[in-house]
Amino acid sequence: MPKNEFQYIVLGLGGLGSAAAYWLARRAGSAVLGLEQYELGHARGGSHDHSRIIRLSYHKQNYVELAKRAYSAWAQLEADSGETLIIKTGGLDLAPANSAIPIMDYTNSLAAARVPFELLDAQEVRRRYPQWRIADDVMALYQPDGGIAAAERATAAHQRMARVHGATLRDGAPVESVRPLAAGYEVQAGGETYHCEKLVVANGAWTNHTLAHLGLKLPLTVTQEQVNYFAVPDAAQFAPERFPVWIWMDEPSYYGFPVFGAAGVKVAQDCGGAEVTTDTRTFDRDEGAYERVRAFTKQYLPGAHGELLYSKSCLYCMPPDRDFIVDFVPGHERCAVAVGAGHAFKFASVLGQILSELALDGSTPSDIAGFSMQRPILWMDNPPRNFMV
Repeated sequence: MPKNEFQYIVLGLGGLGSAAAYWLARRAGSAVLGLEQYELGHARGGSHDHSRIIRLSYHKQNYVELAKRAYSAWAQLEADSGETLIIKTGGLDLAPANSAIPIMDYTNSLAAARVPFELLDAQEVRRRYPQWRIADDVMALYQPDGGIAAAERATAAHQRMARVHGATLRDGAPVESVRPLAAGYEVQAGGETYHCEKLVVANGAWTNHTLAHLGLKLPLTVTQEQVNYFAVPDAAQFAPERFPVWIWMDEPSYYGFPVFGAAGVKVAQDCGGAEVTTDTRTFDRDEGAYERVRAFTKQYLPGAHGELLYSKSCLYCMPPDRDFIVDFVPGHERCAVAVGAGHAFKFASVLGQILSELALDGSTPSDIAGFSMQRPILWMDNPPRNFMV
C-alpha cells in the first residue's frame, strides 16, 4: 500500500489503543496504523505508572465474564512477547457495615459466573493480613485471581508486538481532522493525511475531541485523579506474595497495592479528583486528595503510613453510568470507539481484541450489549451521574 494508505487506523496509543493496534496487527499486519498525539508511553492520560489492579471480582456478571476473557488475552500477549505482565497476589474487597458499594452485588455476580471466592469476617482478615487494622463490622470478599497488571510494561509490550506483527505506530501526531469518505475515513494528524477503511477511536479523555469531527458529543466527565506512594518501614510485610491488592468499598472508596515498581506501597482514592479538561488539568499534587488518602492509610494500614515518596496524576474519562463504551459510532458503521470509564486497564488487552473484532469482522463473541453507545443515558441532556462501582 502507499505510505499513507491503510485499512485500519487506531487513534490513541494508550492502554486500549495500543492493545487494539496489537490485536489488529496479529491478523492484518502492515495494514494497521496507530497514531498517538504525544510520545509513546507519555504520562498525560490514564495508562501510565507501574500498576493497575486486575480482578475477576465485579458488580455485574457481564464484567466478570469479560474479566475471564481478559486474563486469557493477557496470557496470549505474555506468550507472544515472552514477558510476565500479570502478577497474581489475590484480591481483597473490604466493606464496612452499610457500605456505599454493596458487597452482595459482587458475590452475586461471581456466583452467577461460577467464580470461586471467600467471604471473610474482620477477625479472619486480621489473621491472614495483620497489616490491616479494621473494626469488627468490616467484611471482605477474597478472590485468589486478583493481582497486578504491570501497566507501563503491558502497554509497551502491546506496542512492541504490534510492530513485530507489521503495524506502523507514529507518535507526535495529534489529530487535526477526521473526515468520512464513501468507503472509509480521511485522517489528518501530525501534518500528514492518511486514509483508511476502518477507524478505531481509543483516545480516552480526548474522545469528544475526535467525535466532534463526526458531529457527535458524549456526556463524558474527565477528572484528574492521583495515586500516592508511601515508604514502608518493613517492605517485606507488603511484598506481593504477602499482601494482596485491595479495594475499600465505601464512599470515599480507596484502593491499593503491595510494593511493586517503586520502593513503597501505592494508595489512592477512586474518583476523588476534580473535574477538569485535557487543557486545564495540571500535574500539581492535589493536597485535599492526598490528605484523605494519608488519613485512611494511617487509620487502617498503619504499617504503610510512611513518608510520601511521590504522588502522580492521571485522567479518568467516564460516562455518566461509569459503564464502558465499546461500540460502533452511530451513523458510522466503519468506526468503532472504546471509552474505559476509569476502570478499564485490567481489560485493556481484551478490549483491544474486541475492537479488532469489530473492525475486522463487524462483530465480537463477547457480550458488549451493556456497553452500547446507543444506551439512553448517553443521549440525555443532563444525565444523572453515578461513579460508585
